[in-house]
Amino acid sequence: MKHKAYLLLGSNMGDRAAHIEKANGKLRALGEMTAKSGVYKTEPWKMDASQWFFNQVVELETDYLPQDLLEQILEIEQSLGRVRSADAGEGYTSRTIDIDILYFDDEVINNATLTIPHPRIQERRFALAPMVELNASYVHPILHQTQFELLKTCPDQSFLELA
Repeated sequence: MKHKAYLLLGSNMGDRAAHIEKANGKLRALGEMTAKSGVYKTEPWKMDASQWFFNQVVELETDYLPQDLLEQILEIEQSLGRVRSADAGEGYTSRTIDIDILYFDDEVINNATLTIPHPRIQERRFALAPMVELNASYVHPILHQTQFELLKTCPDQSFLELA
């Protein structure tokens, strides 16, 4: 059975555009990439970083179930040089690539390793703007607002532009 997942890609280390493109290539092995937003240059969110992020949202049709998809994503991140520190709970750090599952069908999942929809999407302009580009009318399954409505009321006013 095909599932629809929206994934947020982000990079702020090294050749950000190349990291995003390589991640896209590896994600294609997990299913059909049916849409992707433009790449946005975004101000780091709640962290100090010398290099701004490149962010993109992709729509992936996949046979993977959410937990299996997460495992595949973690392998892709690691293959592209992502290092997760043991003290990640202390705050956000720079990374070669980060891939978050924003939405998976209309599922709501909350367990020790996975929360869908992404628990902070409504607070993050850098996730909502490319999501609106792809599917402005997609309704958040918990908040019952469209992506466009969430972006309109998003408290995050950090800078972003198409890269």
